[in-house]
Amino acid sequence: MDNMSSLGIVSPQSMFFPEPLPLQSGAEIADYTLVYETYGTLNADRSNAILICHALNASHHIAGRYGEDASSVGWWDNMVGPGKPVDTDKFFVIGVNNLGSCFGSTGPMHTNPATGKPYGAHFPVITVEDWVQAQARLADRLGIEQFAAVMGGSLGGMQALSWSILFPQRLRHCIVIASTPKLSTQNIAFDDVARQAILTDPDFHGGDFYAHGVVPKNGLRVARMIGHITYLSDDVMAAKFGRDLRSGKYQFGYGIDFEIESYLRYQGDKFSEYFDANTYLLITKALDYFDPARDFGGDLTKTLENTQAEFLLVSFTTDWRFAPERSREIVEALVNNRRKVSYAEIDAPHGHDAFLLDDARYMNAVRSYFGNMWQQMQQQQQQPQLQPKNTTEGARA
Repeated sequence: MDNMSSLGIVSPQSMFFPEPLPLQSGAEIADYTLVYETYGTLNADRSNAILICHALNASHHIAGRYGEDASSVGWWDNMVGPGKPVDTDKFFVIGVNNLGSCFGSTGPMHTNPATGKPYGAHFPVITVEDWVQAQARLADRLGIEQFAAVMGGSLGGMQALSWSILFPQRLRHCIVIASTPKLSTQNIAFDDVARQAILTDPDFHGGDFYAHGVVPKNGLRVARMIGHITYLSDDVMAAKFGRDLRSGKYQFGYGIDFEIESYLRYQGDKFSEYFDANTYLLITKALDYFDPARDFGGDLTKTLENTQAEFLLVSFTTDWRFAPERSREIVEALVNNRRKVSYAEIDAPHGHDAFLLDDARYMNAVRSYFGNMWQQMQQQQQQPQLQPKNTTEGARA
């Protein structure tokens, strides 16, 4: 087994959609491409497909690696692969890059067929529900009528929850990790400050910076620094950096004194080299707008009334961005609707980023859930099929 990634080398695929996709904003987008990856084998009755939805700065590249580059390992490679919690020896896993992203699917940096120029600021605002509708179209093209499960962490968890609401008959299980039914006021505030850092960067040029041959790197750096603070717990930052000084003494200036400052600037610099500023604006707005209970007067129980899936929710005690209380809100609403729901609250020190890491209790909870799911599928397949009655009996019935 490859020691860098048990899935080995993988390749992305793409699918073009000429037909318009109506969006929640009232706009639409046509002639778009979705980039995706698949792992494992789809079984004969197409019943073992798992859709994994990605978070803010991730993509379709969930597991495996590209070529021999060890640094290109997928963002959830510890979760997905042969013998891993989401076992690709049993399940057929699909990762889709969302519209508006900067990792292959049609986004602001791509050419608008109506103008022949990059979409830039004219790319339509996208919501979580729009992404789910696009994913459903891809599933249709792949011949998958129902997913064994739709799964995601953080923003991906919002998409999974939205799947259970919009397409209740198209998934048997819904796995929502480190997520929330809506953003808190504080989270919206963080997102807006990050967007303002980009919008006020002189190199942003109203979103059409591509034509000027520049990138609003300063804005992206600050946006990433703000975001990264929300992903880590105070305990992790204190343990890793404390008040350690980079040079051992105060510099009495406004440069880098503390190790945490150095770390955040490094993360910001790295992010600004590969992420698109317009994509950051789009995705954080999608986060802010997600509130499925809004159409039900804020009643989450009513919102989830028509769901049919079984659910697994996982939260982490030190995640202050999407605190355990938010997952418990979803659990309570599901229990009110008499849905089958499992809930694991993991006492982990890592903050919001814990959903990406190798906490044994977390991994075992997911492994156990998927193991039970697989056993359930095997039992259903082994049940004897009822023989049809003969024509005469059928007519009398």
